[in-house]
Amino acid sequence: MPRITPNLWFDTRGEEAARYYCEIFPNSGIVDITRYGPAGPREEGSVMTVIFELDGHRFVALNGGPELTFDEAVSLEVDCADQAEVDYYWARLSDGGQENQCGWLTDRFGLSWQVVPRALYELLGDPDTETVRRVTTAMLAMRKIDVAELRRAAEERTAEEPAGQRTARA
Repeated sequence: MPRITPNLWFDTRGEEAARYYCEIFPNSGIVDITRYGPAGPREEGSVMTVIFELDGHRFVALNGGPELTFDEAVSLEVDCADQAEVDYYWARLSDGGQENQCGWLTDRFGLSWQVVPRALYELLGDPDTETVRRVTTAMLAMRKIDVAELRRAAEERTAEEPAGQRTARA
């Protein structure tokens, strides 16, 4: 079966970005670095590609020049087991970058990430539509996702919603 490997286009900072990401994620490292030769199109000896793995997932960083840049149309999602993981990855990946809405951020290299606790998907999968509405509303007001706040929103009841009408969660 073929392996699908995301290629990330950088101007000149591909190696710096790969090393930075490898410091953040466990079981990660640089696999190989290739350099431009005399045929160019970049300066001979400068880094062309960096093959790296983040916790077993392979990526390629390509120093291709300033012609292309990242945008939020493509992002990498970090599946976090709990709030401690959300806090860790959010702090590291947003350092020098920009925090965005709903658990999204742009790192110092311009790459977009979603730092998402598993609890968010669990709560959004609740069979009770009012619970999902409240959780969604709470999430939309957040930058970094706060699991405790999502759970509070899920358990909130309005005056019109008697406790007996809620659908129990599994």
